Amino acid sequence: MHRFLGIIAMLSLVDVRKVYGEVVAVDRLSIEVRSGEILGLLGPNGAGKTTTVHMASGILSPDEGTVTIEGLGNPSDPAVRARLGVAPQALALYEILTGEENLRFFGRVYGLTGGDLAEKVSRALAFVGLADRRRDRVKTYSGGMKRRLNLAAGILHDPDLVLLDEPTVGVDPQSRHAIFENILALKDRGRAIVYTTHYMEEAERLCDRVAILDRGKLLALDTVPALIREYGGQPVLIVEANCRQERIHTDDPLAELNRVAVRQRVTAFGVEQATLEQVFLNLTGRHLRD
Repeated sequence: MHRFLGIIAMLSLVDVRKVYGEVVAVDRLSIEVRSGEILGLLGPNGAGKTTTVHMASGILSPDEGTVTIEGLGNPSDPAVRARLGVAPQALALYEILTGEENLRFFGRVYGLTGGDLAEKVSRALAFVGLADRRRDRVKTYSGGMKRRLNLAAGILHDPDLVLLDEPTVGVDPQSRHAIFENILALKDRGRAIVYTTHYMEEAERLCDRVAILDRGKLLALDTVPALIREYGGQPVLIVEANCRQERIHTDDPLAELNRVAVRQRVTAFGVEQATLEQVFLNLTGRHLRD
């Protein structure tokens, strides 16, 4: 079992590689996810994020390398896979069933029965704020409600590791906020969470560390502030003087502002700090990908 300063590495991917024909989906990727940590996976379309989640969940086996859940073994083993929960990007719900019936079905798949099943279903519905809609068919749910029920199905059995693949796609702001609160509550319980997203603000808000992938390779992995310092570029001082605006890239905006003020009368100024989006574009490029 791997540890970081006494913290358990709940998930370890070591030198994993996955190839489809001539396409290398994941290329020698090594990542460890700690208990009580949210690790974000960012990358353009085709970067390998979903393939990585599928290998972490045991849906796919790597062609090379190893995937281990808390030192127990590969998640392709059902006994090991029972330690993790998955909320896939494609909703895994039966719309003709009610919310409660969906969770009872998935609970039985997890091996839950009787009073334990009933308690966990009630707890999961309450956790995602759907207790009052438990007897309504899922086809009557809004997109945000379906996403929340999808999350409930993934955490119903109280897993130690939770894999969330684009969990807020197509949801309204209120549902997105509710999902955020759910995810942070799971983190507070000590769960290890892998979170894939295209939304930079989500990664900045939720993730303890962020891994940026492109073409199956790991380009960078660190906290958001550390990534910004390393790859975000210099702050930009914006100065208005003599009825014109000037943008100055500088490591010391205040000193640069003082130098400008000596030469001319400054009427307005501001500073643009680098963002995670800037880091992402600097590492992966700015051209469109479909």
